[in-house]
Amino acid sequence: MGIKVEYNPDLALRDITEHKEGRRQITECVPENLIVGKTYQFLKRGQRLYWLDGEIPLLKTKGNEDLSAPVASIVITEATHIKQDNEIWTKGFYTVVEIFIDSTPRFNGFAKIQTS
Repeated sequence: MGIKVEYNPDLALRDITEHKEGRRQITECVPENLIVGKTYQFLKRGQRLYWLDGEIPLLKTKGNEDLSAPVASIVITEATHIKQDNEIWTKGFYTVVEIFIDSTPRFNGFAKIQTS
């Protein structure tokens, strides 16, 4: 028997329409209007490990690893594993560092690409 853990190089949340249509909690979704410097809560199903020592991309997901280009650069400040309704979840907080308005590459692996 092992411990099922997923390592994530990014934070992939659902589009806000998933919450508006009643399918997801608001913390499972990318907020409608991200604000640089603001801290948001997140919630992901499963026991996940995130890099906490630098910026990572915030993505939108449709599920099944169908991911968007990064919508923002964030720093995760807290990630905690919890058991809720007999399921394991990861919850935490992230702070928005930069919002991206186009699909120009912003990360090379874990390294953020510096732009002028």
